[in-house]
Amino acid sequence: MTSRTQVRTQVCIIGAGPSGLLLSQLLHNAGIDTIVLERQSGDYVLGRIRAGILEQGMADLLRQAGAGARMDREGLVHEGLELCFYGDRRRVDLKELTGGDVVTVYGQTELTRDLMDARKAAGGITVYEAANVAIHDPAGDHPRVSYVKDGKTHEIACDFIAGCDGYHGVSRASIPDSVLRTFERVYPFGWLGLLSDTPPVADELVYARHERGFALASMRSQTRSRYYIQCAFDENLKEWTDDRFWDELRRRLPEELAAALVTGPSLEKSIAPLRSFVAEPLRHGRLFLAGDAAHIVPPTGAKGLNLAASDIQYLSQALISFYRDKAEEGLDGYSAKALARIWQAERFSWWMTMLLHRFPDSSPFDARMQRAEFENTTRSRHALANLAENYVGLPY
Repeated sequence: MTSRTQVRTQVCIIGAGPSGLLLSQLLHNAGIDTIVLERQSGDYVLGRIRAGILEQGMADLLRQAGAGARMDREGLVHEGLELCFYGDRRRVDLKELTGGDVVTVYGQTELTRDLMDARKAAGGITVYEAANVAIHDPAGDHPRVSYVKDGKTHEIACDFIAGCDGYHGVSRASIPDSVLRTFERVYPFGWLGLLSDTPPVADELVYARHERGFALASMRSQTRSRYYIQCAFDENLKEWTDDRFWDELRRRLPEELAAALVTGPSLEKSIAPLRSFVAEPLRHGRLFLAGDAAHIVPPTGAKGLNLAASDIQYLSQALISFYRDKAEEGLDGYSAKALARIWQAERFSWWMTMLLHRFPDSSPFDARMQRAEFENTTRSRHALANLAENYVGLPY
């Protein structure tokens, strides 16, 4: 039989990824007590290779949380990006089109490390390897969260629960089917990604559409590159040697970039499926969903991590207003406010995905429409401005 201990906090945060840690820091700065639970180890969380493009709003939130100093020193500020269609290169000047907004290249691993360090410096409690996490009475006045650690069952009594535990976490699963509605589109391909300690092939990100499929040339620093190619969703990763990947990437990049590509051994290789997913509502009683627990976007628009940040902005403001002013309007409006921005980001990510990928059932007409959309977008200042405004991030 396991023993049971109980503690109390104001907000229990489930998930110690960027969403949960960012929320914990923003609340800590406002004097609100939190406990963060994470089912994996800290090393496992840091080992996940994820996004690296931060919107202006995400970068500002990191600074507000007190975790932006290293990003400001080491992050790469990008004022534009390139779209390529069958070798035809067009630059999108983000800064000029938006009146000054930019994006920052800074890997999610480094961002997470910074937030972990800030949490530790603040003396906050983070419980890693918390097993069997369960949410109790989320719709009541006294919600609780239980978990098992070192053979003992622990319980946290709290005012609110923030579900930042990802697509497969317990938080969304704790909302009854009669309350929750989900929307999903699964795309018939994936992204094969390779990370290498090689200099980037270009100074800015390059999104390329080729007859063989999509490719993306990205980076994490001036000496570390991240490349992607479209592949079948059921591709066998073991069949993709480094040499095969580099050869395929060269085929899909414009000739001048292919000739300049510096190759090297992979540090990591993986295949990510592409899907669009949204859950509604984002609140059930005193349980709030944020980040991947609430939504998934295809990575084409660089919105996943950034969309989680806007959730956290809205949720942190609502909780701070509740504790500071006893006001519940922010909590009551959180779901609708966050979902309005979520669906805009879903639209942009869907549009980028439709524009730049080769679909297996695509007809010659569909191919011509993709080309027409590319021309319409890159030759119209209004269309380019819309692309740029979405890419750097819509206002919170």
